[in-house]
Amino acid sequence: MVKSDIEIAQASAMKKITEIAAQAGISSEEIEPYGHYKAKVTFAALEKLKKNDDGKLILVTAINPTPAGEGKSTVTIGLGDALNQLGRKAMIALREPSLGPVMGIKGGAAGGGYAQVLPMEDINLHFTGDLHAITTANNAIAALLDNHIHQGNALNIDARRVIWKRVVDLNDRELRQIIAGLGSPINGVPREDGFDITVASEIMAVFCLATSIDNLKARLAKIVVAYTYDRKPVTVGDLKIAGAITVLLKDALKPNLVQTIEGTPAFVHGGPFANIAHGCNSVLATTAALKAADFTVTEAGFGADLGGEKFLDIKTRDLPKHPDAVVIVATVRALKMNGGVAKTALATEDVAALKAGFANLNRHIDNIQSFGLPVVVAINEFVTDTAAEIAALSELLTAKGVAFSLTQVWAKGGAGGLDLAEKVVAATETRSDFQYLYDLTDTIPEKIETIVTKIYGGASVTFTKKAKGQIAEFERNGWANLPICMAKTQYSFSDDQTLLGAPEGFEITIRELVPKLGAGFIVALTGDIMTMPGLPKQPAALNMDVDQAGNITGLF
Repeated sequence: MVKSDIEIAQASAMKKITEIAAQAGISSEEIEPYGHYKAKVTFAALEKLKKNDDGKLILVTAINPTPAGEGKSTVTIGLGDALNQLGRKAMIALREPSLGPVMGIKGGAAGGGYAQVLPMEDINLHFTGDLHAITTANNAIAALLDNHIHQGNALNIDARRVIWKRVVDLNDRELRQIIAGLGSPINGVPREDGFDITVASEIMAVFCLATSIDNLKARLAKIVVAYTYDRKPVTVGDLKIAGAITVLLKDALKPNLVQTIEGTPAFVHGGPFANIAHGCNSVLATTAALKAADFTVTEAGFGADLGGEKFLDIKTRDLPKHPDAVVIVATVRALKMNGGVAKTALATEDVAALKAGFANLNRHIDNIQSFGLPVVVAINEFVTDTAAEIAALSELLTAKGVAFSLTQVWAKGGAGGLDLAEKVVAATETRSDFQYLYDLTDTIPEKIETIVTKIYGGASVTFTKKAKGQIAEFERNGWANLPICMAKTQYSFSDDQTLLGAPEGFEITIRELVPKLGAGFIVALTGDIMTMPGLPKQPAALNMDVDQAGNITGLF
């Protein structure tokens, strides 16, 4: 019987976190342990690491996700283990899971099989409390903002134009739109409000892009929370609370150090969604890994059209370093689904559907190469893959002229990714000519149109009346020279999740724009994308339990 991910994780022997830190050149005095197997890395340690040269950076991204599964985090972890097996000093930098997907439909984000980060249960649940700190910081801003309005409103804030929402790190559709402040004058000023999920909060984005406590405080001060009656923006700095909010985040800002099943050091820190935020782990964690290792393997959320593009156009501006190679993860199953096969029929051989679905992978390859970066495709193997399907995919990739590798890291850990590791090392030694997709001096519509036409394959962009008004307002406020963070369905290149493969000629509608000045980007909301997801009919939480000894079951 094949063991589940949690059974494999629970049967794995972990090293003490002091040993893992030592592998990364960090002493026991430079970590703050949370038990025996996880720790925060101190700011003093981060400062000491700065004297080291940067290692090579490998970005792992993927085709558009499907219910068939792609295994991007699993490949990321397995690749890190494989590099260490080859004698290369490697570290991994991942995002923290959100309780929304963990309790919902997607499950955790700690890898799978024998390519996992440990302790798996802690990482997928409360971990070191970072997401709770971010939730509290976000809601403290909301409480202090509403209190300012209630206590005389010296800033002349228009309660109808408060744009700052409260958050909770769960999928809760009931909270998308609410009325707050009901009851009587002592309960505040009644107004429409709503909740986002924590990982879509600007606090999360700011947290992940900050380079120090001072930089975090400066970014927090820039966050726009509301507008006055004469349409002037009101910021956290105007409320004079940036220092207080930084206090709530100062410990969370320290990167979390854990390990893989094979003992590879891993930073797991920060967790913005890639479909409604920028989808990358913290700059501090990635920077620390680059200084502590010869190879850093990191991932960006969902497909290369979302997390991958945002890593390259947003995160690298603050890192600042571009990847030395990019790995695109694909599976035969997911490509067949993109070729029109139903999830229930994926175990049946279908070479024709595979070839049709290859269009999705092909576009992602072209997109990453357009940034001037070398690409390696990781074919994450499943037991249902047939020899004919593997041969067909190999033939397509060979004709494309792209390096590729069959990986079995779920079943074999690092040993199942040795060929991938060798090809990635070779790719990092080739010349790259990195270039951003657009110039920051381009207008807001130009930047959005560039993403839609060059990355998504769309024909045009339609802006609603509201979005057009916001563009004009942002230009008046001097916010036009910021990168764009697209909020779009992860399942399709388009804003229609049913259009799989590589659709062309479609139109994308921008319904609303949100200024995220602290994060340093503008969010463009497309189609019907929501910033507070809902739970499925059969949430993953229904399978979870814990016994008298505290052992968890049903987590994946």
